[in-house]
Amino acid sequence: QVEVVESGGGLVQAGDSLRLSCAASGRSFSRYAVGWFRQAPGKEREFVAAISGRGTSTYYADSVKGRFTSSRGNAKNTVYLQMNSLKFTDTAVYYCAADPRWILGQPSEAAEYDYWGRGTQVTVSS
Repeated sequence: QVEVVESGGGLVQAGDSLRLSCAASGRSFSRYAVGWFRQAPGKEREFVAAISGRGTSTYYADSVKGRFTSSRGNAKNTVYLQMNSLKFTDTAVYYCAADPRWILGQPSEAAEYDYWGRGTQVTVSS
C-alpha cells in the first residue's frame, strides 16, 4: 500500500507562484507514474499534469501548459508541481495520484491511478 500526501497549498494573489509537493511511502515511488488533478467548487475533477516514472515524460492540460511544471525531486519519493502565473481560475483543491506503472496509456484519466492523496487547497485571489 502506498500513502500519498500533498502539501504546499495556500492563498496567493493572481500572478504569484506556488509549488505543490507530493510525497509517498515506498522505495519504488521513483518508478511510479504520478498525476495532478484539481477540483473547483461546483465543478468536476479535471486533469492538470502528469509525469512518468523517473520523470522521462510529462503531460499538461492546455489550461496550464507553459505555466505549470511537474518534476521529480532528488529525494526520489517526492514529485513537485511548480505553478507560475497563477490565475483566479486555478483556485481548486489539488490532488496527487500515483500508479506503479512506469508510463500510463492515458495519464490524463483519473481511473488510471491506484493511489490518491486527500488534496491541498490552492486559492488565488484576483
